[in-house]
Amino acid sequence: MALSQLIKGHRKGIAIIAFLIIIENVAWVLEPTLFGNLIDAFLLKASPTVPSDKFVHIVPLILWVTTYLINSASGTFRRRFEPRVFQKMYVELVTKIAEAGKKLGDETSKTVARAQLSQEYVTFVQYRIPEIAEQLFAILGAVIALTFFDFRISLVCMLISLPLIILSSFYSKNVIKLHAELHDTYETIYDTFAEKKPEHVTTIYKRIATLQEKIAAWGAANFGIMRFVLLIIFLFVLYIAIDLDNFSLGNIYSIVAYLWTFITSVEYIPELLESKTSLQDLSKRI
Repeated sequence: MALSQLIKGHRKGIAIIAFLIIIENVAWVLEPTLFGNLIDAFLLKASPTVPSDKFVHIVPLILWVTTYLINSASGTFRRRFEPRVFQKMYVELVTKIAEAGKKLGDETSKTVARAQLSQEYVTFVQYRIPEIAEQLFAILGAVIALTFFDFRISLVCMLISLPLIILSSFYSKNVIKLHAELHDTYETIYDTFAEKKPEHVTTIYKRIATLQEKIAAWGAANFGIMRFVLLIIFLFVLYIAIDLDNFSLGNIYSIVAYLWTFITSVEYIPELLESKTSLQDLSKRI
C-alpha cells in the first residue's frame, strides 16, 4: 500500500495535524528573534548611560510570551489528537493485510510478520513525517532568519548543505538493501519457531543482530562526517557574527540559537533517512 493511499483515507485528521505542525513550527522559528529582542530591551532598560522608556521591555515581552504560548498550545493539542487518527489507521492497515494475505494465499507466517511490521509503517506516518516537517521548518527557517542578520551566514549554511545532501543519498542507497534483508528475515521468524529447534532461533536472531549492526555502522559513519562538516559551519558563522559584524548581545543570542537549530536539525537527518529507507521496503511488502 502506497503511503499516499494510506494518508488519503485519513486526510481530514492528517490535515488538522499538518495545520498544527505549521503553526507550532512557525512560532518556534520566530522565538529566537523575539527573545533576542527581549534581551536587548532589558539591557537597554537597565543601562544607566542610555536614556530609555522604563516600559521599553513590555512589548517584546508580550510578543515573546504570546509566541511561546502558541507554540506550546499547538504542540500539546497535536500530541493529544494524533493517537486518535493513527490508531484507526493501524487497525485499518492490519485488516487489509489480513484480507490480502487470505486472498493471495500467502503463508500465515508472512501475513503475521507483515501485520507486525505495519506498526513501523504507521509509526513512520505518526512520528517521522511530523519530525521531517519540523526539521525542514527548522533548517529553512534558520537559514532565512540568518539572512536578515548577515546573508554571508546563511550562504555558508547553504553551501555546506550540498555535500551533506550527496552523502545522505549515498547512505540511503546502501541502507535500503540492508533493510530489505532484515525484513526478509523477520518474515521467516514464525516458521522458525514452528520448527521447535532452538539452534535455528539462535541463528535467525544472530542474523537480525548482524544486519542491525551494519545499519547502525552506516548511521554512525554518516553522523560522524556530518558532525565534522557542521563544525566548519559553526566556526565560520561565529567568525562572521563576532569578528566582522557589530551585533548586539540579543542579536548574537538569536544567531547562535538559529545556528544551533540548524546544526541539530541536520544531525537528525541520518535517523530520518533510516526510517525512510525502511518504509520504502515495507511499502512494497504491505
